[in-house]
Amino acid sequence: MITKNKVVTLNYRLFEDNKQGKKVEETYGGKPLQFIYGIGMMLPKFEENLNNKKTGDKFSFTLVPDDAYGEYKDEAVFDLDKEMFKIDGKIEKDLFKVGNVIPMQDNNGNRIDGIVREINEKTIKMDFNHMMAGKTLFFEGDIVEVRDATPEELEHKHVH
Repeated sequence: MITKNKVVTLNYRLFEDNKQGKKVEETYGGKPLQFIYGIGMMLPKFEENLNNKKTGDKFSFTLVPDDAYGEYKDEAVFDLDKEMFKIDGKIEKDLFKVGNVIPMQDNNGNRIDGIVREINEKTIKMDFNHMMAGKTLFFEGDIVEVRDATPEELEHKHVH
C-alpha cells in the first residue's frame, strides 16, 4: 500500500485539461516513473491522489493549476540583454531558437529553466514560468509496484 517512504513504480498518461485534451506525456511502452512517496519528490496533490493505492490499482485524477505548477505569471517573463549570454565573447546562435529551454541560474545560484519566447536585436525574451504553469493536468495510469524504500534510498532521497 502506498504510504510514506514507499518506492512507487507507476505508468501514466498526462493530458491537458481532461482525458480528451492534448496528450503531454506517457510512460507506457517506456520507462515507468519511480519515486519515494512522501519525501517531497512529487507534487503534493499528485501524491495525495495515490495515497493507499496498491500494486495493480488504476488511477485517474485532475490537478488544477494551484495544485500543480501554479498560474501563469506575466512577471516571470523578462527581456534579457543578449550580452549576458556570451560565452568566450560569442553567442551560441543554435541555442537561441524560439521554444528552446535554456538552463540558467537565479540570483541565489539555483538552476531555473527559461524558455526562449522571442529574439530581438539586443534582447532575448525569456519565460521562467514552468512549462505547465496555468494548465489543468489530467493523469491516468496503473500502479506497477509498491515496496519499502531501502535505508540507502531514503538517505540519498532517490530510487536506486
